[in-house]
Amino acid sequence: MTKHRILVVEDETIVAMDIQQILEKLGYDVSAVVSSGEESLRKASLLKLDLVLMDIKLKGKIDGLKAAQHLKKRFNLPVIYLTAYGDEATKEKTRKIKHFGFIHKPFEEKELISTIEKALSQSNN
Repeated sequence: MTKHRILVVEDETIVAMDIQQILEKLGYDVSAVVSSGEESLRKASLLKLDLVLMDIKLKGKIDGLKAAQHLKKRFNLPVIYLTAYGDEATKEKTRKIKHFGFIHKPFEEKELISTIEKALSQSNN
């Protein structure tokens, strides 16, 4: 079985490290961890990825919504949003960009796993 390659885009170092640790424990390949939309686009152009976990608020000029839009258009990558912002306005913005999941932080490990597995199976169809 091939390890799925995941890019983690998260501007909070501790949260990013925690996500990376969980994913690696579960057998995923965390290909990179970056903190800005710009870095996510650079990494996507260099790495063969299967999925992106994307925070909405990021460092840099490109937020997670714009970065996800570019990742989908240029690389056809499935994106799961990770955010502490669960208000209706934020959810509406995410709906405009096809995504494969929306996880509120803090999250449960089983929620992360099920959302990732669902996204990976949907993106392969």
